[in-house]
Amino acid sequence: MAFNSRILLKVSLAVVLGLSLLYALLGFANFDEEREAAAATIDTVDLQEVFEKAAKEFGVPQSVLMAVSYNQSRWDHHEGHSEVGGYGLMNLVHMHGNQDASGKNEEQTELYTDDNDSVNTLDKAAQLLKVDVEVLKNDPEQNIRGGAALLAMYAKETVGETPSDLSDWYGAVVKYSGSDIETVAEGFADDVYNTIQEGRQRVTKNGQQVKLDAKNIEPNKDTAKNIPLRNAEKTGADCPNGLECTFIPALYEQFFSNPRSYGNYDIADRPNDGLDIRYIIIHDIEGTAESAINHFRNRSYVSAHYILDSETGAITQMLRNEDAGWHAGNWYFNAHSIGLEHEGFAVEGADWYSEQMYRSSAKLVKYLAENYNIPLDRQHIIGHDEVPGLTKARQPAMHWDPGAYWDWSHFFNLLGEPINPSNGGEDSNIITINPNYNTNKPTFTYGSEILEPKSSSLIHLYTEPSFDAPLIKDPLLSNGGTSRINDWGNKAAIGQTYYKADQAGDWTAVYYGGQKAWFFNPNNKNASPGDGIVIKPKEGSSSIPVYGAAYPEDAAYDEAGIEEWARGYAEALYEIPEGQFYIATGPFQSTYYHAKYFNDPETNQVVIGEEEYYQIFFNHRLGFVKKSDVDVVNP
Repeated sequence: MAFNSRILLKVSLAVVLGLSLLYALLGFANFDEEREAAAATIDTVDLQEVFEKAAKEFGVPQSVLMAVSYNQSRWDHHEGHSEVGGYGLMNLVHMHGNQDASGKNEEQTELYTDDNDSVNTLDKAAQLLKVDVEVLKNDPEQNIRGGAALLAMYAKETVGETPSDLSDWYGAVVKYSGSDIETVAEGFADDVYNTIQEGRQRVTKNGQQVKLDAKNIEPNKDTAKNIPLRNAEKTGADCPNGLECTFIPALYEQFFSNPRSYGNYDIADRPNDGLDIRYIIIHDIEGTAESAINHFRNRSYVSAHYILDSETGAITQMLRNEDAGWHAGNWYFNAHSIGLEHEGFAVEGADWYSEQMYRSSAKLVKYLAENYNIPLDRQHIIGHDEVPGLTKARQPAMHWDPGAYWDWSHFFNLLGEPINPSNGGEDSNIITINPNYNTNKPTFTYGSEILEPKSSSLIHLYTEPSFDAPLIKDPLLSNGGTSRINDWGNKAAIGQTYYKADQAGDWTAVYYGGQKAWFFNPNNKNASPGDGIVIKPKEGSSSIPVYGAAYPEDAAYDEAGIEEWARGYAEALYEIPEGQFYIATGPFQSTYYHAKYFNDPETNQVVIGEEEYYQIFFNHRLGFVKKSDVDVVNP
């Protein structure tokens, strides 16, 4: 594979994967309260002035400080709602043990701690400034001061002083990356200096104009020569020809004395062991590519197979595809999927999801799909936001990336499988959500902000055929029924397929989440004919359960000798009432991958049950129904 150390990856300590364990614990309401408080703070400061003041206070060139911030956040404030936990414009990181991404629904036997200052930069910055970490999380001025203090400290560690020459800050920027991999750390520093050389200006998402003037400066790379960095493997990545691709292995290590406390993935032999690779899951990192690499190489209980760079489309593979990554927050999907992490933030997808990244991702997805016989359709190429939880408690906390601004239409065009009427069958009651991405610009909110309408893959769903009617509400979201961009409970995405329930003028209703959901559809401009298996509750049933996984029955675990504590369990999340129809794929046998101990693959085993399931788009997310519970209306 072609390899270029400059292009490899461009990022540093930020946020990974989508929402956080904190988000999971706080829920929608507290999440938005935090955002509103942070938004109120950032609206009261002049960012250009804050960068200037912090640079003077700590002796850091303003251009270095601003360029580091730009490459970390595009000068937007972030609240750390991801596994990495990067906060603010400088993406100051607080890493903590997080079982969210593994999806095993087990408590860790010991708390995770890490005193590595290069990883937990939020804690170190708080120590340097003598302020509380919560202040650094939420106050943009203090966050920028924290980043400046860290850069000044790194400069003293690399050259013995805070240098007056702009070129001599290269080593400090390398250290700010937080990475011990040469191509990643130096790649980040090169990007920062390229930003200085080219200049940048941008209107932030809260409406501030921020500008970094261009300066013709060459970095003094000798200032990084004493930083201990390791070389990445330059061969062995499983990628299609023509893509910039390298392999940097994720951490696999026993963290504490208990052999069940380990990370960041599970050894497997897919598909030879009976675990078919059925899904490719599209994530956004909620941060930068380096932040994901750093995180997966540390004790984080999270990993994914591939990371894609926004600016260049370069790819870093971190897991062998035969192994089961911890990325989806649902162990069933982890066992059957390959995870692709894309650099960026879901709420600002248009600023991060570049054409280079779309094209690299599509080429990689097509390659993987051919290798593992994965259908190129929206039942198998899915977003992280479409992965359900395993329990009612987990469902609200599941992630919402890649979000409203991921262009599913363009992505499938690049895959050579466009989402258009030619994909549909003869049954006009099967419809695929398919608005024109470029002209579809719904209004979303995010915390206290009303976001500027942008091209989107999502449409709103209402309780009645009217814009004056309430948006539908998912029963498991305590604070649902809103236009928030992260409220997935009333939004359908391009490529999702449902059964038409009704028509009233320009409005179409579908069965969605056990409800009748209406969307504006004049002249069918927001939908196309669909195809698939139509299922309904078995005759005589008043309702049937919907699950977040297709796990085996108890008898299969008994036969395999799996103890009760080690069995996969998927709680019934919802009910499909009598008289409703959903579009299915399948049926397929139930499976569970038993992998409980560190580096002991002989104890790992695939449990295959007699129970069979159909997969459906139940609401915005996928769900599973037992074959024994349904009647097939249209095979």
